[in-house]
Amino acid sequence: MIRFLADEDFNGRIIRGLMLHNREIDLVRAQEVGLAGAKDDKILQWADESGRILLTHDRRTMPTQFRARIASGLHVPGILIVDDRAPIGVCIQDISLIAECSDLDEWRDQVFYLPLR
Repeated sequence: MIRFLADEDFNGRIIRGLMLHNREIDLVRAQEVGLAGAKDDKILQWADESGRILLTHDRRTMPTQFRARIASGLHVPGILIVDDRAPIGVCIQDISLIAECSDLDEWRDQVFYLPLR
């Protein structure tokens, strides 16, 4: 199963819903792993070293940091930019589907926007 890192400001209701929907989901929050207040490049580095796809709402700066990291020859396990105005249930379903039905290699060095619909 895919492992996730939720950005510091990621919607806690989505996280709680994911945990209730699938108790086996492997998800940590940035705050839990010492990344509270960390800059985007540090978060992406930690995600890469830990093999975790990043869940974020940050569509403003995270794609820029992603491109800079890729351009410098580094990698990212993947980024899922979740629309913070999308229905929570839809976000939970999409992230759960990704966790249960795909492999980490499918997301490597890519950015996707949710919801998938």
